[in-house]
Amino acid sequence: MKSLLKYDLFRSAGKTGSKAFFSRLLFNYPFRFIAFYRLSQEHSKKSLLGLFYRLLYRRYGVKYGIQIPLSVKIGKGLLLPHFGGIVVNSQSRIGDNCTLLHNVTIGNTKRGEKKGAPSIGNRVYIGPGAVIVGGIVVGDNVLIAPNSYVNLDVPSNSVVVGNPARVIARENATDGYVTNAVK
Repeated sequence: MKSLLKYDLFRSAGKTGSKAFFSRLLFNYPFRFIAFYRLSQEHSKKSLLGLFYRLLYRRYGVKYGIQIPLSVKIGKGLLLPHFGGIVVNSQSRIGDNCTLLHNVTIGNTKRGEKKGAPSIGNRVYIGPGAVIVGGIVVGDNVLIAPNSYVNLDVPSNSVVVGNPARVIARENATDGYVTNAVK
């Protein structure tokens, strides 16, 4: 099993190994998408195996409502506890140990001083319905509350709530939310 997929498996199951992998692949739909996302990135699209992985990646992306382009740079330990309505811009960057819940949008803006796509740090928990847009930087250890609209830079060790976003400094912002974090 490839290294990034192993970290994603640990975040999802709390353990690694072939038994945990096949169990998650069969019964955990968001992990199924993550597995084929990672395998598609690791294999050339010109190889037969790479083509097979890309077909399954696209199939499960459509079936489960997850749009994360293969060009997105995502660190180790991605967790999607639920499926449906997840959209990530192709120019976005997501760090290690990040959790994305359902109906999350990470998008870009086409004009203005915040033109571009977000860069998200490590140990970030993004609640359901959150929208993160623009060329902004979200620091490490940040919890973005459900239905928040974030279009401003967020410092590390913060909680973000509301629309418009309000940033609240909190040292242990993601404790209890980011579980099975990998080193």
